[in-house]
Amino acid sequence: MTWIKTIPESEADENLRRALEQERALYPHEYAQPTQVVADQADGIVASHSLIPQALYHAFATFGALMSPELPLQRRQHEMIATVVSLTNRCHY
Repeated sequence: MTWIKTIPESEADENLRRALEQERALYPHEYAQPTQVVADQADGIVASHSLIPQALYHAFATFGALMSPELPLQRRQHEMIATVVSLTNRCHY
């Protein structure tokens, strides 16, 4: 759970809604269904960026672009790289 103020998606203005929609569109379709249900998406790493929609988009669109199926790596290779980076950075997600 984030400890900073966040804006729940249900209260998002047009800028935040657009940023969320645009960054989500870049992710592989398997990411559309969350593996862990979070109430209103208000507590999580993406929500922690909700006060600055442009930062939210750019921060998470980068990962979406890196996971593109149009790149020469296979999906499992993308996932392995993401896993190793998270492990190296001691991230739990």
